Amino acid sequence: MDFSPKSPTSIPGSLPGLTGLAGGPAAPAAPAAAASADLIKDADASTFMQDVIEASMQQPVLVDFWAPWCGPCKQLTPALEKLVKGANGKLRLVKVNVDDPKNQPLAQQLRIQSIPAVYAFYQGQPVDGFVGALPESQLKKFAEGLPGAGEIQDSAADAIEAGKTALAEQAWEDAAAAFSTALGTEPENVPALGGLARALIGMGEIEGAKEILEQIPADKAGHADVVAARSALELQEAGSQAAGNLKPLEAAVAANPADHQARLDYAVALHGAGNAEAAIDQLLDIVKRDRKWNEEAARKQLVKIFEAMGPMDPLVVDARRRLSSILFS
Repeated sequence: MDFSPKSPTSIPGSLPGLTGLAGGPAAPAAPAAAASADLIKDADASTFMQDVIEASMQQPVLVDFWAPWCGPCKQLTPALEKLVKGANGKLRLVKVNVDDPKNQPLAQQLRIQSIPAVYAFYQGQPVDGFVGALPESQLKKFAEGLPGAGEIQDSAADAIEAGKTALAEQAWEDAAAAFSTALGTEPENVPALGGLARALIGMGEIEGAKEILEQIPADKAGHADVVAARSALELQEAGSQAAGNLKPLEAAVAANPADHQARLDYAVALHGAGNAEAAIDQLLDIVKRDRKWNEEAARKQLVKIFEAMGPMDPLVVDARRRLSSILFS
C-alpha cells in the first residue's frame, strides 16, 4: 500500500463502512463530558472499536492516520491536538500509526492511500474526512461542520479574556487561574504568560513572576502584555523599597513643593503602597510644574504606570486626558 504524503484534499465520495469492526450500528449513548485525559489517544486495530466506534456515540471522533516519517503529519497532528484541547469536550482525537503492521488491515479497510488522512466518526459511522495538512482555521471550520460538534469556541482566548477582566478588578487569584487555564491549552501563549506574571505580581509572588517572564522569547518582549507585566514588576520592586519611607517623603514634599525628586519618590512609594490614584496625581503635579525635569522622568514614570494598569483602566483614561491637557496647554 502506498502511504505517500499528499496535499490537502477532501475525501471524495461516500466514506467506506467498517465491516467486521463496528458489528452493526450501536445504540446511541447518553452524552457525557469526556475527561481531558481521554480526549486524545493512540489506538490500533485492537482498540479501534472502543476508542472510535463506541466513543463516537457521545461526540465526534477525529481519527488521524499518520506515520513517524511523514513530514506533513508532524504539522497536522499538533494542530489537531490543539483543536481538540480547545473544544471543551466536543471532540476526541484518536491517532493511528499506519507504519504499525497490525494497523495496515484497518488502513486498507478505510482505503487510506496517502497520509496524513483524517476521518471523522459520529454515531458509529465515518461522516467526513480529508487528506493532507490543513491550516488551523480550516481545521476549525471542518470540525464545526461535523454533526454533533457545533460552534467550537477558542477556550484559550476565552480564558485570557476572563483573566484580563479579573486583572482589572484586581482579583489576582482568579486572574492567575484563568491565565493558567489558557496556558494548559497553549503553553507558549504570550498574552497568557504576560497576564499570569501580572497576576503573580499582584499576589506578591515576585520570584514566580520573574520565572514566567524569563520564559518569554526575546522577540516577544515588546508585546503589550509582556511590557505591562515588566512595568508592573519594576513598579512593585521600586515601590516596595520606597513604601517604608512614605511618611518622611510626604513631609519632604509638604516642606518643599518644588522638590521634584522628593515628589517623584513619594509617587513611587504611594504606588508601592497600593495608592495608584495618589501616585498619578503627584506625577502629574511634577509635569505641570516642570515637564522637562530630569529628562521627563515624571512623564516616563506615568507611562510605566499606564502600561502596568492597562489602557482601559478608568484611572489611566482620566490620567491620559489630564496629561494631554498639561502637555498641550
